[in-house]
Amino acid sequence: MSPREGDPATATIAAYAPASLSAEAAAFARSAAARAAPRRRERAKALLYAAGRLAAFGESVGMELSAEALLGEATIERFILTGCPTVSAATRRTLRTNLRALARALDRAPPPAPLARERAKRPYAEAEIAGYLRLARAQPTEARRAQATALVCLGAGAGLVGSELRHLSGPDVIRRSGGLVVAVGGRRARSVPVLERFCEPLAKAAAFAGERYLVGGREPARRNLTDALGAALCADAGLPRLQAGRLRATWLCECAEAIGLRAFMDAAGLRCSQRLGDLVAELPEVDEEAAVALLGGAGGGQGPA
Repeated sequence: MSPREGDPATATIAAYAPASLSAEAAAFARSAAARAAPRRRERAKALLYAAGRLAAFGESVGMELSAEALLGEATIERFILTGCPTVSAATRRTLRTNLRALARALDRAPPPAPLARERAKRPYAEAEIAGYLRLARAQPTEARRAQATALVCLGAGAGLVGSELRHLSGPDVIRRSGGLVVAVGGRRARSVPVLERFCEPLAKAAAFAGERYLVGGREPARRNLTDALGAALCADAGLPRLQAGRLRATWLCECAEAIGLRAFMDAAGLRCSQRLGDLVAELPEVDEEAAVALLGGAGGGQGPA
């Protein structure tokens, strides 16, 4: 569908003839933008700017000024990587996005269906966590009581799920740095401070487990290892189904509150965490004692739990 004759976007496209571009480059930009059929003047200007920059680059390297030649993926990427040395990274990203939009308009391929963004799990309420711990203490054997308690405490108290959770044994729960920490192995080896209210029940579960796995089983590679424990903690009809992801979300929310994450993001005007990793990379490392103090560790000396 072409823009309606006489609307602001159409007029903007028709009038586009910057002095910085040759007549051929400007004609290419007008043609490409018109095929994209922008509905707003601001969008038309953005597409014209991107197409004009691409056309100027094409002229500089001796390319034919046609949509088929310039709007191919390889040419766009070459332009972005080598033809924009003086613009910011954000501008390069915008240029790439707009040029790809022009390329889609060229071949009339339907745009990809938007994918729903996966949302964070909803954390459990404090009363719900207390209910799960109560059910854990009510299990029929001491081993099952320790394993169920460890499942809740490692999830809601240390944010651990999946294979990291299944591979933990008693000696991995350690009193040090003024609190209780969990020594996680594997690809993301780290020490995780345990939130204060989970320290004592987790320490007792670890002492009972000894050298054995905290959540039971002989083979941690079994993916359904915690299913039976989760089912045992769903006996109370007044509690929602126990989910490892929601236990982790509970820990994440409590830690975020402890470090003032909401206040920081509100003050910075941030609505998502996309750039937080880049920021963290520029910050000094935090030693374990400071991390334990910040994330709710309780005093407890040194050594195994």
